[in-house]
Amino acid sequence: MPATHYRLLSLASLFVLNPVMAQQADPGLAGCTRIVEAGPRLACYDRLAGVTPAANAGAVPAASVSAASAAPAVAGTSPDMTATVSPDRTASVAASAKAAATVAEPAPVQAAVDASPEATRGFSLADHWELDQAHKRGVFNLRQHQVNYLMLTRTAHPNNEPYRPFRGIADLTSDLAHSELVFQLGFKMKLVESAFDKPVDLWFGYTQNSFWQAGNHEASSPFRETNYQPELMAVTPLHFSVLGMNARFLNLGLVHQSNGQTSTLSRSWNRVYAQVGLERAGWTVTGRVWKRLNESAANDDNRDIIDYMGRGDVVVTYRNNGSDYSALLRRNFSTDRGAVQLSWAFPLAGHVKGYAQMFSGYGQSLIDYNYYQNVVGVGLLGTF
Repeated sequence: MPATHYRLLSLASLFVLNPVMAQQADPGLAGCTRIVEAGPRLACYDRLAGVTPAANAGAVPAASVSAASAAPAVAGTSPDMTATVSPDRTASVAASAKAAATVAEPAPVQAAVDASPEATRGFSLADHWELDQAHKRGVFNLRQHQVNYLMLTRTAHPNNEPYRPFRGIADLTSDLAHSELVFQLGFKMKLVESAFDKPVDLWFGYTQNSFWQAGNHEASSPFRETNYQPELMAVTPLHFSVLGMNARFLNLGLVHQSNGQTSTLSRSWNRVYAQVGLERAGWTVTGRVWKRLNESAANDDNRDIIDYMGRGDVVVTYRNNGSDYSALLRRNFSTDRGAVQLSWAFPLAGHVKGYAQMFSGYGQSLIDYNYYQNVVGVGLLGTF
């Protein structure tokens, strides 16, 4: 065979065998892709790219390992095709995978601020009267109605007049004590929800207010007066603004109040009323007007009660940092008589608050409806 043919055969053999020998000497990307574990496989890619593992060991998060292990897929190549990719291309794919993993890490999400009245003030008319679906609790569940408290009160001039006819019978020689314990307990309960398929809930409420001459030992520490007040209420939500406040509810009610006494100590009256509740930024205002249901002259123990108790009342409350500041205003502009009650409830522990109250005017209790007095008291208020 001529020498020229030997030279051509040698060159052909060199071109055929050289890639095979190169692959046997250095497995390259094909070898990296056959590594199962993510960590060693990434180290193999780093070695081919000329990256020192020690320099990046502390900087590459665990998420980068998973992303880099998927580098062939990101590059759009299969494991069998990677053998033909150059080391520079491999380094570029690995770097892109690390960058993608770093970018993919979500930034911390700031919690949304709940500015609802319940979260910021701990009270809302929507919750108090269950005015929307978010606050509905169903029927026959006891809820707070009026405030519940126990306090020690002091007055300069107790109303002794109603009890004078009975002092001889009881053989009493002293007047009423100037100090007494006063407590108020009450609840409300929903009887019907969405009556007649309308947004109207029917409620029953009960409030009891007692005045206890606990320190009057000569008179055997009697309960001087107890007022009982059951009522029926139809409540519906409102959605409009008035005087810069949000109207929340309308309440149409029927209320009976009496002291359970007989003879000249008996006091009672019945009323129908309409009440509107307003609310804004910690402030609540409830306004009520009423009409007395007249009784027969023979059964009317207090026919002039409107002259002193008026035809309505307004309660304004501001709540902030767990404290409740409240004012009750009642006035008959025809007779120029009425009452003012100021109260402050402040946090103590859990559902118990400290409570302070000042009353000035007529009608702190039914027996005192036509008697003017100033009373201060301190004690505890409970919530539920």
